[in-house]
Amino acid sequence: MRLFVAVLPSDEAVEHLDAFLEPRRAAADFRWAGVESWHVTLAFMADAEEWRLEELEERLHALGGRHEAFSAQLAGGGAFPDVARAKVLWAGVDAPSGSLERLSVSARNAATASGIVVDGTRFRPHLTLARLGHPAELSNWVRLLDTYEGPAWSVDKIALVESHLGEGPHGRPRYEVLAEMPLWTH
Repeated sequence: MRLFVAVLPSDEAVEHLDAFLEPRRAAADFRWAGVESWHVTLAFMADAEEWRLEELEERLHALGGRHEAFSAQLAGGGAFPDVARAKVLWAGVDAPSGSLERLSVSARNAATASGIVVDGTRFRPHLTLARLGHPAELSNWVRLLDTYEGPAWSVDKIALVESHLGEGPHGRPRYEVLAEMPLWTH
């Protein structure tokens, strides 16, 4: 199974960013990510054995009780690996210092403790907007995204999602939420 643990932005946050990008999408020949797939990945597992899923879900539910809900908003943006030779354009996530990073560490630890190998790349909170077929200079796009600030939403749960490659619109992945785990609220 191809899995990831993610924070899903609110419908209002998605609609706001979509409205901001809509009149601008035609200006670039990017492979734009579908709004239905927008998420902030906390932990990615490219090849998880299905029999490990139950333990992973239990561990993720337990971590929800150790992390307090917080407010976040989509704001700013950037490019990977950098703006001069970008292959990915992304929106940034503004949240209390360290909150998303701590969630990511806990989600990765839950997967590892469940016997699932986690992609070990450095965590940088972001929401992928588009992919490019070849590296390009994107400083104008990043400057545009730097002007963006979306509505705040409550990050009060995380989701365990399965990715089905090539099954979505236009050959994109189709994402299926397998479980949602609440974060602690008081």
